[in-house]
Amino acid sequence: MASVLTRKLIIAVAMLSFCRSAMGTEIKDPYFGEALYYAHQERYFEALERLDSEIAQHYGIDERNLDSFYAHINDAEFSVGDFELRYRMHLRAGRAIKAVLEGDVADNVRNDAAYRLARIHFQKDQPNEALSVLDQIRGEVPDEIAEDIEFLRANALMAIDRPADAIPILRGLLDAEDLKGFSEYNLGIALLRDGREKEAAQQLEHAGRLRTNDHASLAIRDKSNLVLGMLMFEASEFGPAQRMLERVRLSGPFSNQALLRAGWADATAERFGRAVVPWAMLVERESTDAAVQEAMLALPYAYTKLEIHGRAAVLYERAVKFYGEELGRVDASIGSIRQGEFLKALVREEIRQDKDWVIHLRSLPEAPETFYLMSLMASHDFQSALQNYLDLEDLRKNLLAWQTSLEAFEDMTRIRRRYYEPILPRIDQQFRKLDAQMRLRLQQRKSLERRLQNMLTAPAPELLATSDESRLRLRIEEMEAQLDGAEGSVYDVLRLRIQRLKGNLIWNLETKYHERLTAVHTHLRELNEHIEALTEQYDSFVRTRQAATHSYVGYQGPIQDLEARVGRALDRLEIAMDQQGQMLEVVATGELMIRRERLEGYRNKARFAFADSYDRAAKLQAYREHE
Repeated sequence: MASVLTRKLIIAVAMLSFCRSAMGTEIKDPYFGEALYYAHQERYFEALERLDSEIAQHYGIDERNLDSFYAHINDAEFSVGDFELRYRMHLRAGRAIKAVLEGDVADNVRNDAAYRLARIHFQKDQPNEALSVLDQIRGEVPDEIAEDIEFLRANALMAIDRPADAIPILRGLLDAEDLKGFSEYNLGIALLRDGREKEAAQQLEHAGRLRTNDHASLAIRDKSNLVLGMLMFEASEFGPAQRMLERVRLSGPFSNQALLRAGWADATAERFGRAVVPWAMLVERESTDAAVQEAMLALPYAYTKLEIHGRAAVLYERAVKFYGEELGRVDASIGSIRQGEFLKALVREEIRQDKDWVIHLRSLPEAPETFYLMSLMASHDFQSALQNYLDLEDLRKNLLAWQTSLEAFEDMTRIRRRYYEPILPRIDQQFRKLDAQMRLRLQQRKSLERRLQNMLTAPAPELLATSDESRLRLRIEEMEAQLDGAEGSVYDVLRLRIQRLKGNLIWNLETKYHERLTAVHTHLRELNEHIEALTEQYDSFVRTRQAATHSYVGYQGPIQDLEARVGRALDRLEIAMDQQGQMLEVVATGELMIRRERLEGYRNKARFAFADSYDRAAKLQAYREHE
């Protein structure tokens, strides 16, 4: 028991040290430090679980100013809202943050809370409410969120179709390092939506030439070039459109769309030979991508326009086979979803441990239901609904774990009662003996320390002799006693040899005295560490013994109440999970049906085009043979 308490104390100290270094402030309450410890690991449910309990206990005591949590109560109230926001509990987070806004807090804390609340409204598609909260920001604004506040304001203005008001804000953010690329692109879109096409094109051109190594900024640069290329394509400026599209990286997230558009730009300008190049590259990519599927038809179309009908017929035949295989995969996906396999794949723990787990779903050979849902699962609405389901699944696992824990607690109390009641008297008796032995050893240690202190002023090398040296000294004294009074040359030789042995022994004791004295002090300090650990265990045992009789009394009622609450929560959770899962399955199936209809249309076109190209190729072959 003492060792368990010691380990808990060590963990608490580690968490406090971590939070002190992470926050730059001293944490006086271990439970607040524990909540922050879990939050820094992005385990927000555990952080909320602990922080909610601590806040409730704090408000339940009489003299709160004596509680160590009192120094952190304002930070804790704010942290609750922050953790709830990060855990996507927007409704509760909004209430918590509003409480901070209405409380007596510093301007920088209030403005930080206002920004978080505005971000909640914006994520819930409430841009007007977000702007209303942002307009309440006054006084000192934390430097780390000043630019984010303005960027959020600009996005909210664009969301309510006020791009003209967002433009000057975005212009002021062009030098913001953390928003590099994003402010440039958003400014271009704002100018475009404000009807200033020429300025929008210039801004997107600037965003498309952004120099950066950041992956997110590179993606924004690619998107800027893609949008600008599409605008020029729609304006029939096929040459400039081609140049813009060629800037998009071949390994970027917008490369497939860029290759597809680049091919159509050449094809629309009747440069079919050049259109073949990007389309031929595109058809070798991931078969579930919509751009790849369109390119499977576009590539033979270009060969048809080049009057290479044999090659076109081969590619159309390949496309017919390709669309047939993809239709089979779509049908398998639909069937798998209807059997419930889609939801099972989404909650696989080994997939979700990776931040890119949605992408890795495609690589699961036994999960065909995920093949065609990458674009769907990347959408914000589906991600929100999906995350709700995953949160419910995590909550279900927690409730099941709590249910097991409560049963374990009941067993623990029974085991403790059966264990403690018969042995406590015997333990007390043994402890008294151990206590007497410990006091004796402590007294011996103090005596040893006093002797060492005396040796600093009155050296006594013989006291630091090793066991071998002590035995040798005793043997020499015995031999000297035996030779005492003996006469003769033989005895004189023996005395001389004994004196040499004795001199050698004294020499070692004298020359190694300081070294041995230093070593003894070092060992004494090491002994002090063991004594401190022993004292800590002793004190821990005393506290544990005092609480032993209270460790199994009064728990049965609260545990049974909690078991009933967990059972009711599980029942409600199962209903909510079924409803959320059915919604996800319906949405996913609907998306797959749309993809199926598109593939069916592609296959029909490919069949007719294949027949036409085959006829043209046959006629051309016959004509050449006739010649």
